[in-house]
Amino acid sequence: MLYSSFQAQQTLLDPWRDLAQGVADGLHRLLPEGPAQSSLNELLAGGALARSWAAANEVFARLRTTHHRPEYGIDEVVSLGQTYPVHEEAVMRTPFGTLLRFKKEGAPEQPRVLLVAPMSGHFATLLRDTVRTLLQDHDVYITDWHNARDVPLKHGPFGLDDYIEHLIRFLDRMGPGAHLMAICQPCVPSLAAVALMAQDGHPAQPRSLTLMAGPIDCRVNPTRVNELATERPLSWFEGNMIHTVPWPQKGAGRKVYPGFVQLTAFMSMNRERHEQAFMDMYQAIAAGEPDKVAHAKAFYEEYFAVADLPGEFYLETVHKVFQRYDLARGELMWRGTRVDPSAIRRTALFTVEGERDDICAIGQTVAAQDLCTAVRPYWRQHHVQTGVGHYGVFSGRRWQNEIYPRVRDLIHQTST
Repeated sequence: MLYSSFQAQQTLLDPWRDLAQGVADGLHRLLPEGPAQSSLNELLAGGALARSWAAANEVFARLRTTHHRPEYGIDEVVSLGQTYPVHEEAVMRTPFGTLLRFKKEGAPEQPRVLLVAPMSGHFATLLRDTVRTLLQDHDVYITDWHNARDVPLKHGPFGLDDYIEHLIRFLDRMGPGAHLMAICQPCVPSLAAVALMAQDGHPAQPRSLTLMAGPIDCRVNPTRVNELATERPLSWFEGNMIHTVPWPQKGAGRKVYPGFVQLTAFMSMNRERHEQAFMDMYQAIAAGEPDKVAHAKAFYEEYFAVADLPGEFYLETVHKVFQRYDLARGELMWRGTRVDPSAIRRTALFTVEGERDDICAIGQTVAAQDLCTAVRPYWRQHHVQTGVGHYGVFSGRRWQNEIYPRVRDLIHQTST
């Protein structure tokens, strides 16, 4: 019922938002570019009133969620002092995800890295900055997860076991010698996948595993997110967070955790900050200085593009990762096999945490080091990045200048 009501509201408001954007665009064309001023053209166009009206319409138009994956928009990259064109290549596709390669035309062979994106309400394009940075020195692949509301029921369920299986299949397709890098939520299934491949003696087990700001052991230094997961039983999450995709979507009838619900939860955690961001956006546009908030515009365009999670995956993640801590306790099972991180011997381990991370606190990711007891000491590294929150671990200036060089060095040292 909630999903149908949301969809009806979106259908009702979208034409008005399109109209508002049209009004804003029209007024912007009439008004002179640059900061507000008392010129004749601006006075004739209504001056400050016109700019304020344009700003109000544009902000209203931007307050909408979409369910379409944004573009990565990475057309070229500078690598080894040369500029190479980049195009996206679907290496392997399943109903729930695509193994996507960012192929650099004409570039020499470089270490292959599988970047594991979260399945947490947004598309993998949220890692655009991570991909662009990695492309400087690597052959980059990413888990481009599909929006669950677009997956027909005939393809069956998708749970945590399926996620882990996808990672194993993707690494197998890439072949021996690749590297694995997981961001946030998929740190648990990534560690599990590498452990299972080690237990099986799989030839494609990765040479290095980088885990960044992930909930390996949520018992350590629990955040508000962790507390919310343990305040209620799993039945509450199933009854209140899982909804049915309405007609006429391709996945009509599928049980999902809607992306718009996750977005609402994230925004409510920092409501004042988001409100201020949109107030700043309005004021900058009204003052004729939209470039000042160009970054905020791009961020929210990406942030409001939401993807639904398969209901099974969401519930199993809540239960096994955030309530029972199965992997940390040595109790995680995959299709009847116990996951044993101590089996990992041939894969180097690097864990990264952010000093100000309020989603995955310090101590939760480094817990992987205690689980991987057979990894040689000189193949283990841990780094706490000062001055960053959750997103700063894998995007922005400190990721590019301080964290990435460490990731690059580990990958290249273990590629020889």
